[in-house]
Amino acid sequence: MKYVSTAIRIIIAILFIISAIAKMYPSPYFAISTFEVKQLYPLGFSETIAPWFSRILIGIELALGILILQNNYLKKLIIPATILLLVVFIGHLSYQTFLSGGNTGNCGCFGELLPMTPIEAIIKNIVAVVLLVWLYKLIKEDAPTSKFWLVGLITILTILGIFLLAPIKKTTSDDVIAPVTNIGTLETSIDSTSIPAEENKLPETKADTVKDIPTAKKETEKVVEKTPVNEPAKRKSGYAKYFSDIDKGRKTLCFFVPGCDHCMEAAKELTEMKRKDPNFPEIKIIFMNEEPEKIPDFFKFAGAQYPYVMIDVIPFWGVLGSGKDTPGVKYLWNGNDYKFYYGITDNKFNPTEYQTIINKPYSELKK
Repeated sequence: MKYVSTAIRIIIAILFIISAIAKMYPSPYFAISTFEVKQLYPLGFSETIAPWFSRILIGIELALGILILQNNYLKKLIIPATILLLVVFIGHLSYQTFLSGGNTGNCGCFGELLPMTPIEAIIKNIVAVVLLVWLYKLIKEDAPTSKFWLVGLITILTILGIFLLAPIKKTTSDDVIAPVTNIGTLETSIDSTSIPAEENKLPETKADTVKDIPTAKKETEKVVEKTPVNEPAKRKSGYAKYFSDIDKGRKTLCFFVPGCDHCMEAAKELTEMKRKDPNFPEIKIIFMNEEPEKIPDFFKFAGAQYPYVMIDVIPFWGVLGSGKDTPGVKYLWNGNDYKFYYGITDNKFNPTEYQTIINKPYSELKK
């Protein structure tokens, strides 16, 4: 039974340590901020409380993973605390599944490193609880020499370690880092400025026309008859703080992460589309401030450079929209939103469909 007890402790330790580390992948601040936006905000946590709660939670997870391997207050404190945390997770995941009406999305248990659906996570946690109950029965009473100070010290140090790895930053939705709108181009770059002016125009639409209206008078009176212009009325999209001309004409607004492979592929596809279509909506990019040093390589892979701004992680997720993921590609016309692709699943960017949509006249885009 001693070997069984040891095996269970190792399994639980690995489970909790990997869970804590995965929540900091691929970089601590990015991963924890993403965890806050996708998991804590929907639960009602405020922007003030979420950063503290997330780091303390991950620190406790890591501490329990370490403490389950030592013998101080193992039966009296560590095992019950671990079971309690898992029961809370099970309750949260069950409630989340009930609200969503299904078993989709990533529960966030292992961050973005090991995506897991809520049902899979519930099963994993139930198995862990069963193992811990079994371990509780196998272990004799704690030794009277158990040192509580050691348990407390390990817990405090792990929590402080998380705060040091991912310091809390004060950010707002207005934080714009390094806006770049007037840029040079690569050899293969395609910018609207490289397209002849006569080719870089939408097909002419009906404008105000003059008609001769016969009357009882001897001379024909000329009156102006206004006909609808084949484009939507201008409205505010909410992105003017990033690009002053975003609400003028047709635009392709992208939400990318510099190191995201899927974002790079989407950018490359857009470049190919722009190369073939001189009337392609002007491309602008909002980058997340995560690994900004990769932006030059991003544009090199995409085959073109485009105007961009960079904003911090949490504001970026807010601008992208709740429940949405990267890469994001949005079609705007005079500030009106007609199509929004996001993520890598059901709503992922579809170049063929997008080409069809942007070629539609306004009359066919009306809702």
